[in-house]
Amino acid sequence: MASIRILFLAALAAIAGVMGWGQAHAQDTARGKPLRIIVGFAPGGAADISARVLATKLGESLGQNVIVENRTGGGGNIATEAVARAEPDGTTLLMAPLSNAVNETLAAKTLQAKFGTDLIAVAPVSQTAHILVTHPSLGVNTVADLIALAKSKPPGELLSATSGRGASTHLAIEMFNIMAGVKIAPVHYRGGAELTKDLLSGEVKLTFASIAPILQYVKAGTLRGVATTGLKRDSVLPDTPTIAESGLPGYEVLVWFGLLTTAGTPRPMVDRIAAATAEALKQPEVKNAFATLGFEPLAGTPDEFTAFYRNEVEKWRKVIETAGLTNE
Repeated sequence: MASIRILFLAALAAIAGVMGWGQAHAQDTARGKPLRIIVGFAPGGAADISARVLATKLGESLGQNVIVENRTGGGGNIATEAVARAEPDGTTLLMAPLSNAVNETLAAKTLQAKFGTDLIAVAPVSQTAHILVTHPSLGVNTVADLIALAKSKPPGELLSATSGRGASTHLAIEMFNIMAGVKIAPVHYRGGAELTKDLLSGEVKLTFASIAPILQYVKAGTLRGVATTGLKRDSVLPDTPTIAESGLPGYEVLVWFGLLTTAGTPRPMVDRIAAATAEALKQPEVKNAFATLGFEPLAGTPDEFTAFYRNEVEKWRKVIETAGLTNE
């Protein structure tokens, strides 16, 4: 019996040694390869700029080249699937937006790469709130005004412009409908430029918008900034209340980006990249660049980002199912 026990312990030690060698070998191999951040959207957008700003400082911290690669199409799904199929050696990252968490429900039937199974969390990167804005002709200055107006009209008569079905601007109005007990109907646009043009002309009178591109119109009084969608007031609009403090406690819509990588990547490598990301986010150049986009750094550990991501999946699952949304 003693000899069997000795052989068993020796086998376990051998297995552990092989696993340890494998992880060390993967880490050594990864250190010699450039790190790729895959972005599922076109150059020049918030995801792309965020990735490129981060890449410079991340490379300095890691001591290896970091390149950004755009793989557009499928609403970001092509990039997501590419990372899911990559070698799990810590050299391929995905700059994942809020839509990745939303698609876990909205595109569940067609989604080829899922969080926790094919992809794992590395680190959060940045976040921003939206702002509820109205055209002055609507006569809405507060959240209470909007709720009262919506309740005075037949369901669906009052319209809110969005940047596309399933986009954060769409989800924001659906969450508002649920929490306020009203029915404001979405009008989907294909892009922000056309939406903003119609909003400024009064063709559409209401939307939830990214703060940075609409800020100039709010400050000029061309559009009315009714309330922001974070739980705390936005630093660039300190006098504008949040929706949560305006009668809908708990209302929160944040647009965020974070880094995911291929499932099976050794945890020490994930931790190494996460630590380097947290360090990069502290740099003034990164903070300033994010601020021009209207974003603020969002630091955290892999475990913290995992919990955050799963919470976002569940939060938007409830909204999507309650509102009866589909991706068609």
